[in-house]
Amino acid sequence: MKILLAKPRGFCAGVDRAIQIVEKTLDLYGSPVYVRHEIVHNKAVVDRLKDMGAVFVKELDSVPEGANVIFSAHGVGEQIYRNAASKNLNIVDAACPLVKKVHFSAKRHDKKGLKIVLIGHEGHPEVVGTMGQIEGDMYLVSTPEDVTTLSLTQKDDIAYITQTTLSMDETRSVITALREKYPNIRGPEQGDMCYATTNRQAAVKQLAEEVDLLLVVGSSNSSNSARLAELGSSLGVQSYLIDSKDKIDKSWLTNVEKVGISSGASAPEHLVQEVVEFLKFSHPGSESEDFVVMEENVKFTLPKQLQSVI
Repeated sequence: MKILLAKPRGFCAGVDRAIQIVEKTLDLYGSPVYVRHEIVHNKAVVDRLKDMGAVFVKELDSVPEGANVIFSAHGVGEQIYRNAASKNLNIVDAACPLVKKVHFSAKRHDKKGLKIVLIGHEGHPEVVGTMGQIEGDMYLVSTPEDVTTLSLTQKDDIAYITQTTLSMDETRSVITALREKYPNIRGPEQGDMCYATTNRQAAVKQLAEEVDLLLVVGSSNSSNSARLAELGSSLGVQSYLIDSKDKIDKSWLTNVEKVGISSGASAPEHLVQEVVEFLKFSHPGSESEDFVVMEENVKFTLPKQLQSVI
C-alpha cells in the first residue's frame, strides 16, 4: 500500500496561535485559566490543555469574578465582551486574526448603513460570534436556495461576508446566487475563506486524483475538517472523517492500493502519524510520503500581554 500525506495539512497559524495562547496564559497566571468553549474543535487538543490546567466552560456564568478567561479561536460577539467586563474578568482573546478581519468588515459595513448577508452554517461558533458584532440584523444564508428566500430588495445597499471555514465550492455557489439576485452587492470575490481552508481543500482536490481512499483526521464538529471529507466524496473517492486511528474500519482498506491522508486545521500531527503507523502495521511493506501541493509559512503574533512569556 502507498500512503500519500497531503501537504499542507493540519494546524493553521490561527490554531497554533490559539493553543500557544492557552499554554502561555497558564504559564503567566497559573491554573485555573478558564476557556469559553473549545479553544479549537479537536478533542485531543482540548484534553491535553485540560490536563495542563485549562478549564473549559460553555458560558461566562461558570467563571468566577475576576478570573482569567480566554475566548476561543472562533471569535465571540460584542455582548460576550460586555459580560466579561461586568465580571471584571481578565480577557485573553484567542480569536483567529482572519476571523477578526471578518468582524471588522461587518462593523464597517454596518457603520455605512449597509444590510449584511453572512454566508455560513447556522449555530457554528464562528457564525454566532460574527452575527454578534452588530446590533442590527444580519441575514444568514448557507445555500443558493437560501438566497431565493431573502427579503432584501435590489434597492437595498447590501454587502456579504463569509464564514472562514466553508468549502470553496459552496462559497462560490452562494456568492454567485447573491450576485445574480443583487447585482450591486458588495463583498470579496472569493469570500472570506482563510488561506488554510483554501490550501487544504486545494491539496485534497489534487490528492483525490491519485488515491483509492481518503482519510481526513479531524473532529466531527470541525467545519473545515468535515469539508475536506465532503470534498473527497464529491470527487468520487471513498472518504472518511476520523478522530483517530481507532475510528478506522479495516473493511475500508480492502483492495486499496493508495491511501490519501489529510487533516483539518485543528488536528495535531501526532494523530496523523498514528494513522500512518496503523496502516503500515496492518499492511506490512507499505510506504508513506508527502504529497506536496504548496508550502505554508504564515505566522500570527501573540497578544501583547503574552509576548513577554517565554
